[in-house]
Amino acid sequence: MKIVVTGSLGNISKPLTQELVQKGHSVTVISSKAEKQRNIEALGAKPAIGSLENPEFLATTFTGADAVYCMIPPNNYFDQNLDLQAYYCRLGHNYAQSIEQAGVKHVVNLSSIGAHMEKGNGILLGAHDVEGILNELPLTTTITHIRPSSFYYNLYAYADMIKEMGYIAANYGDEDIVPWVSPQDIANAVTEELLALPSGRKIRYVSSEELTCKQTAQILGEAIGKPVLKWLTITNDQMVSGLAATGMNPSIAAGLVEMYAGLHSGLLTEDYYHNQPTLGKVKMTDFAKEFASVYHQN
Repeated sequence: MKIVVTGSLGNISKPLTQELVQKGHSVTVISSKAEKQRNIEALGAKPAIGSLENPEFLATTFTGADAVYCMIPPNNYFDQNLDLQAYYCRLGHNYAQSIEQAGVKHVVNLSSIGAHMEKGNGILLGAHDVEGILNELPLTTTITHIRPSSFYYNLYAYADMIKEMGYIAANYGDEDIVPWVSPQDIANAVTEELLALPSGRKIRYVSSEELTCKQTAQILGEAIGKPVLKWLTITNDQMVSGLAATGMNPSIAAGLVEMYAGLHSGLLTEDYYHNQPTLGKVKMTDFAKEFASVYHQN
């Protein structure tokens, strides 16, 4: 198969590309950075250097592909002028326009847990909007929306807090249950969906392990030599104040707090539990080794 992968050589796209190449498929990887070209070629894939903001470039790259994996790259949450929802919608429309123009028949879209919600999901509203935009494509284009749960690597954001304060604190924590996910398990699921060529529209949740925040803190704490590490639950106002103090864009800070509040209340994971996936192979104890390595390096 001829498959186009977006996301350059990111946490999901790199293992995805490696797996697809190993299975004998022709893979083109889109990256906005020319310096990634050699690394992409080293994996046995073809680089396509250009911007997701350019629908003509996307349409040209997508032409002839049997399937496309599309994702919205992270943006700078500290950019005071960033309208995150508009960014998601703009790239979503670019994808839809290019997919239709190129005649792509199968799409796997990286969405998110919480994308089923029209409100109350904070910054994840962008993922909801992109699903809706892509679902407007003709039904001859099959689409799988991959909805991963909370990424393990988001826990790196708490490393400095652990060093300075000796604990983790957020507006979710303690006994709140969080489904965590590894990029490798997401890549495996995306590979399956790209190669399965299902019909119609499909939602697939992906998760690796479900743990309370207390259990998560204990596993991370043992890995870094702080076996009594705690994860405390603070108020929404305290969380907003903490993020504002870091210089984060206020609207994005508010969106993050609303998203985390949804984890605390269970609202965010409601649909996940109605469509609970088979858990992946990479567990928190596996990630904790990587966390400890990064934690002690910095």
